[in-house]
Amino acid sequence: MNIDFALVLVVLTSVTGLVWLVDSVLFKQKRRDRSVQKDAANLHEPIIVEYSRSLFPVLFIVLLFRSFLFEPFKIPSGSMIPTLLVGDFIVVNKFAYGVRLPVINKKFISFGEPQRGDVVVFRYPVDPAVNFIKRAVGLPGDTITYRDKTLYINGERVEGSSTGRFESSNVKCSTPAPDAMLYEEQLDAANHRLLLHDRSRSRDGQWVVPEGHYFMMGDNRDRSNDSREWGFVPEENLLGRAVGIWLNFDFERGCADFSRVGEGIN
Repeated sequence: MNIDFALVLVVLTSVTGLVWLVDSVLFKQKRRDRSVQKDAANLHEPIIVEYSRSLFPVLFIVLLFRSFLFEPFKIPSGSMIPTLLVGDFIVVNKFAYGVRLPVINKKFISFGEPQRGDVVVFRYPVDPAVNFIKRAVGLPGDTITYRDKTLYINGERVEGSSTGRFESSNVKCSTPAPDAMLYEEQLDAANHRLLLHDRSRSRDGQWVVPEGHYFMMGDNRDRSNDSREWGFVPEENLLGRAVGIWLNFDFERGCADFSRVGEGIN
């Protein structure tokens, strides 16, 4: 079961704020009036009011920060290897593509749009309750062609070059497949690494990106569930741009790689 943490946070913030407000307007002065002849130190708030008064400011600040500035995410799969590894905890810039209302994800202030090569977190179009992270390859209006494990954008081949095998020295907490090969690719201003597997077939096809949508691909090109399988990501599904790694811990393997802490995401 996927828990919508944003919804939970909004509900908790609203409830604690409402309890505190109602008590302040309707009941706080009455308690003071009843205790006018008593020692003020013995004037006690109901426990629910005390907790609400203490928690509301903290919840409100967390809600603002998480909804409009930065949000942490955990990488659950290997679809973005070698850029992101299983167990990476990343920071996502929530205002990179505009300010959105929490839960409904409705944009009300626009700052910009994804650029080709951005690593983007978005709601999975097939199941919006699930968050995905991929690289923006196709922008609105682009024609994307993938043939023989080579990417073409609007008919032009995207330049890339092999940098050798993906060895154990490249990753601490897992063992790379023996046929994994590292490549470097230039997507406009974004120079990034990707992974191809010699024994995997090429998922060839051609796609024209509709207006208001984006074509996303994983950097682990042969082992990524991305736009080649399920289509395009609508603009309203965008959550933000991944900007950095603040922790790496693979709970399944019980392994941490602290050398990745503080790395930027290209």
